[in-house]
Amino acid sequence: MSSQFTLGIEQEFQMVDRQTGQLRPHILAVLEKGAPLFGERIKPEMLQSAVEVVTGVCPDITAARRELQEIRSTLLALLEEDGLGLISAGTHPEALWQDQLSMPNPRYTELEEELQDIARSILIFALHVHVGVENQEMAVLMMNQARNWIPQLLALSTNSPFWGGRFTGIKSYRSVVWGPFPRSGIPGVFASWSDFDNYVQALIKTGCIDNGKKIWWDIRPHPFFSTIEFRICDMPATFEDTIAIAALCQALVAKLTWLHHRGMTVHVMPRHLISENKWRAARYGLDGVVLDFARDRRLSMRESISEMLDFVEDFVDELGSRREMNYLRNLLNDKHGTGADRQIDVYQRTGSSAAVVEYLMQQASA
Repeated sequence: MSSQFTLGIEQEFQMVDRQTGQLRPHILAVLEKGAPLFGERIKPEMLQSAVEVVTGVCPDITAARRELQEIRSTLLALLEEDGLGLISAGTHPEALWQDQLSMPNPRYTELEEELQDIARSILIFALHVHVGVENQEMAVLMMNQARNWIPQLLALSTNSPFWGGRFTGIKSYRSVVWGPFPRSGIPGVFASWSDFDNYVQALIKTGCIDNGKKIWWDIRPHPFFSTIEFRICDMPATFEDTIAIAALCQALVAKLTWLHHRGMTVHVMPRHLISENKWRAARYGLDGVVLDFARDRRLSMRESISEMLDFVEDFVDELGSRREMNYLRNLLNDKHGTGADRQIDVYQRTGSSAAVVEYLMQQASA
């Protein structure tokens, strides 16, 4: 079964000076040195202190785990030669976006011209997970239903409580920074692939966008491939956080596909109700309260994620992701919580954002 639901994982890392932990605009050198090692698997982002690494198409979670480990160790070794390291988080605890250099790339120059400071301030880092589906029609059907769990996936990944040297009180401040981008956030419901494609083509014909990749929703059908792409997550703090969240996305698509083929579906929530829970996830992470509008009840975010894990349980062993699901269940019971909770704990114990930076560097290289 797992080969039916292939995985592609995109990780956005921060490149930092190993001595100071401060961001360094090093992507041009990394792209040049990394080309023989990574090929198409290494890419720039909007700002020169970011590096994106992507897997190939992985047939199962075991292959994805192996490739992610290889990518991370190779990238760390490459940066170490230049006195740099990595931070894996949704934001840098201390850096200011005003100090960052943009990537000299026509695509990013055009985006900056259009969006101005909205684009320049995009000093944020995300995890994107692609899950293969049968066809583009199925991708739209899966998006309509899987968007119900956007808040739970965000809560599990929360890892950006700092912004510009300030403790914000928000577990995913990355979500706040990303919010003003056009065509972002929670998508609406589309009746079919044709319905979605008509929307994309309308934007292209009127000059709003030049291709469907400029639709940056929290979850989307990929405009060119038969995948559904989860884009909601902060870049998690650790390797195990990352692979476990990817496995959960895969299991969710597998369960929803199984239901579809048996003429069943889950209740499709309206966007404004999902948004209510998304805010709670960004603000409180695992400590939030989820509103179950379908059954008119309140439950803790931990209880809600536990129910999500129960929902996909039937497919965990077939997908080979028992290890990852057990990790997530343990995470729900762990007082250390998500990356955001761990950052906040370090800050409250030390009163120092520099200590948080040091902690994040250690986590990324572990």
